[in-house]
Amino acid sequence: MTYRPSSPYAPPRRPRRPSLPRTPRRASLPRTPRRARLTRRGRLALLLGAVLTVAVGVTAPLLLTRDEPAAEQPRTLLVPEGRRAGEVYTAVDRALHLPDGTARRTATTPGVLPLPAAAGGNPEGYLFPATYPVLSATTPEALLRFMVDTAAKRYGTARITEGARAHGLSVYETVVAASIVQAEADNPEDMAKVARVVHNRLARGMALQMDSTLHYALGRSTVDTSFEDTKSESPYNTYARKGLPPTPIGNPGDEALDAVIRPADGDWLYFVTVAPGDTRFTADYAAHRANVAEFNANRSAGKH
Repeated sequence: MTYRPSSPYAPPRRPRRPSLPRTPRRASLPRTPRRARLTRRGRLALLLGAVLTVAVGVTAPLLLTRDEPAAEQPRTLLVPEGRRAGEVYTAVDRALHLPDGTARRTATTPGVLPLPAAAGGNPEGYLFPATYPVLSATTPEALLRFMVDTAAKRYGTARITEGARAHGLSVYETVVAASIVQAEADNPEDMAKVARVVHNRLARGMALQMDSTLHYALGRSTVDTSFEDTKSESPYNTYARKGLPPTPIGNPGDEALDAVIRPADGDWLYFVTVAPGDTRFTADYAAHRANVAEFNANRSAGKH
């Protein structure tokens, strides 16, 4: 379900003046109204009034169109769950008809966006996925700030902060974990299980070994990871480095966040999507290797 935040461009409403209490009137029985009879002069006046009313009804909109142009109807920009910051910047530039790179420069200028200190000036993970209104006067700074403000509201709820604390994580670490869950889960139903694998591996001091973090470092989107890839010295290489990566690897949605603070129950340490819609979770390494072999066979047969 796409989250649609309220628009920051709407003008504030003028408060109404309080009305004085009315003195209650004494109820009386309704009277039967007398039927009014029009004189000849009255009928002429009524006819003239009707003609004037029609004339005004036609000309009033024309005057309104000239003197008070109709309000601009906002367009919309959809930011889907899991999109990386670079993809969001491209979408913002296109939505606002700006040269490529404008939104990126705006977002990475120190002090422009109200990011938390833990983010270190990196907007990744805080460009909240939602549908945003866009007007002709919208600036990249205003639109990006709207996204960050929306993320701050969503991440700042008691449900998120208390859920993060219950798992020994900060809110920022929870967003990092949610971005991995968003990228790794084949469907929303698997998110809670993927989150459990992340928690189980962190608790045991195991490397996460998530392909999604490695591909983020390499700037690509794929399900294929080679042995050479796992030798990368990037801090996002969770095959070689233990713990969470230094930043989110995308912008997670509500479902991924919920999965991290409310993971499924299980002892799973491994998972692989053998085929679309068929993700296998296990705590047994031998069983996992068999699942990986089936995944590779499906890939070779073009079934994945």
